[in-house]
Amino acid sequence: MDMEQFDAAIRAVPQGGVTSARGFRAAGVHAGFRKNPERLDLALVAADEPCPTAAVFTTNRFCAAPVLISRDHLGGRGSGIARAIMVNSGNANAATGDQGRAVAQESAEIAAQILGCDTNQVLVASTGVIGQPLSTDPFEAGVPIAVDALARDGGHDAACAIMTTDTHPKEYAVSYETQALEYLGCTFTVGGCVKGSGMIMPNMATMISIITTDAPVAPATLGSLLTSVVGKTFNKVTVDSDTSTNDTCVLMASGAAAPGAEPIEEGSDAYRELEQALFVVCEALARAIASDGEGASKLVTVNVSGAASDADADAAARAVANSPLVKCAIAGRDCNWGRIAAALGKSGAEFDERRTSIDFMGIPVCRDGLAVPFDEDEALRRFEAPEIVISCDLGAGASATTIWSCDLTHDYISINADYRS
Repeated sequence: MDMEQFDAAIRAVPQGGVTSARGFRAAGVHAGFRKNPERLDLALVAADEPCPTAAVFTTNRFCAAPVLISRDHLGGRGSGIARAIMVNSGNANAATGDQGRAVAQESAEIAAQILGCDTNQVLVASTGVIGQPLSTDPFEAGVPIAVDALARDGGHDAACAIMTTDTHPKEYAVSYETQALEYLGCTFTVGGCVKGSGMIMPNMATMISIITTDAPVAPATLGSLLTSVVGKTFNKVTVDSDTSTNDTCVLMASGAAAPGAEPIEEGSDAYRELEQALFVVCEALARAIASDGEGASKLVTVNVSGAASDADADAAARAVANSPLVKCAIAGRDCNWGRIAAALGKSGAEFDERRTSIDFMGIPVCRDGLAVPFDEDEALRRFEAPEIVISCDLGAGASATTIWSCDLTHDYISINADYRS
């Protein structure tokens, strides 16, 4: 299969999101988790029928109660069968002990009873303030409203309901006509929504993300697919180097685009197509998180090539992307590439500075470890772009990676200084 030709065949779905794939409905309602009655705070995404589902969760040891419950509902395997994923915003239900875990379980029971499915077929997620007790009252009030509101066009409201400090909902979807012989003539869709703006450096998936597809995929294969793509997209985002207690990414596959068809097998042409489509969606959502980082004015893309190993490439890129000095320089429109060099040097990656090159916004600023004269006025002009690209070649090997981040402005401090107020 020619993947370059296939990439060209992938089409963005206009106003696409988590319900673009067939077999799913969604809703976002106000349930009372937040004081503002105009703010949607409970999202529900439901499959028409229980379907294969996979999820990856935070590796933070201080993980939230809904993470524990959702892991249990998938049998601790990361994949299984589910009917719905429910997310509340405004309260993280983290560091809430046995009471918090009981509330997470009871919320799943409430949803399952109204949806008419097993409790284990409902996954739950929460986002918001850590350490505050959570009551079941908003679930009891809001879940019936959400179930009644479930609709094919409800994906946007669901995307709005999971937001915390996000400035806008983040949604994306693509479709493609498969060229795999087993499913010839079928058009598959992958879509999703995500929230995330601060406390962002996932080490599993993303803050909260719900992704759907109407391709037929078995649970275990879906798990492999999600893990593979997450490592190249959501795990390559950092806003402030802090990994959330609540990170959850769920992928559901209805199979509605090919009823009765055999599930897609790992390693097949159909699998590679779906993997690429999922990558495109997750990459778009990951970039959206970085560009909407708390207080951010710029999306920052850090490319590292010529590393001795994949681990070195990641360490070097992450050191640059997380550097407060680099991030502040970008916020201040200062082409101070020495801060990039310093971040590379502290990263732990193995390289020789005498073979290292750095480009800042496409401008060569360092070659073989030495400064290259550049036009400061041209650099200032390039700082007007919405995306700032930093490219570093370590000259030590063939490994490469990309990390997405953002600049660091005064607004980041303001947002987080007032987060609980």
